[in-house]
Amino acid sequence: MPKRRFVQCDVFTEKPARGNGLAVVVDSEGLTDTDMQAFAAWTNLAETTFLLPPQDNKADYRVRIFTPNREMPFAGHPTLGSCAAWLHTGGQPKQSGQVWQECEIGLVEIDNSGDVPGFIAPPTEIKALDRASRSRIVQAMGIDESAIVSSAYLKNGPAWEAFELDSAARVLEIDSAVVSWPEFDSIGLIGAYPAGAECDYEVRMLAPSSGMSEDPITGSLNAALACWLRDRENLSRSIIVSQGTRINREGRVFITPDQDNPDRILIGGKTQILIEGTVDI
Repeated sequence: MPKRRFVQCDVFTEKPARGNGLAVVVDSEGLTDTDMQAFAAWTNLAETTFLLPPQDNKADYRVRIFTPNREMPFAGHPTLGSCAAWLHTGGQPKQSGQVWQECEIGLVEIDNSGDVPGFIAPPTEIKALDRASRSRIVQAMGIDESAIVSSAYLKNGPAWEAFELDSAARVLEIDSAVVSWPEFDSIGLIGAYPAGAECDYEVRMLAPSSGMSEDPITGSLNAALACWLRDRENLSRSIIVSQGTRINREGRVFITPDQDNPDRILIGGKTQILIEGTVDI
């Protein structure tokens, strides 16, 4: 059984063990789908990724992303964490300061030229949330209708039933235990902090398929929410999002709209390398 390079990192945080953990198997050639799913279940992290040679000539590497229960077409913290692990273990991008990741949804551009790496938010489908689903979620979470600013169905690979509430405090009040997967699909919450606060918004992701009651920090959700804010003309400047507060994490997501190209939004965050070595799979 070959030894495969392995990295465990913490994504979207400046403080090790306060972000969202990710396991990365760097040398994944020869592994079957069953091997990957079994190892992802064993790590018991929100996601585990497996790096492979790219199939698209433009890409620097290809990634497959697994929760303990299923494969994901795209996810944000595995994108930044996989890129950091690939670079840390000697990966050399074809273009300096820019990495192209290949995954199930296609190519994802990662800007590695600044102090905070970030990926370009993929295209997001935005439509009205089904009325029955909306009512069911609102009732389960006990949300006062007057506190809901807006709601939508968002899809950028993963799909989200998203609610903007009238404040970050209202977002933090929700009990994550009242909704769980698979009874409920992934639920995204966002609410603004008062002017002058360290962060602009608090975000939470409830009912994740990882088996957790709440996902610590969710790059794909933040990317979808950023597109939703932009489409409602609520993203005219760079913002900082806090996530994980209710579960003692300090996630920070840096969202930067491209002023010259409204289709490009950078979803940034720092990655800390915690463990590296080899694994036998």
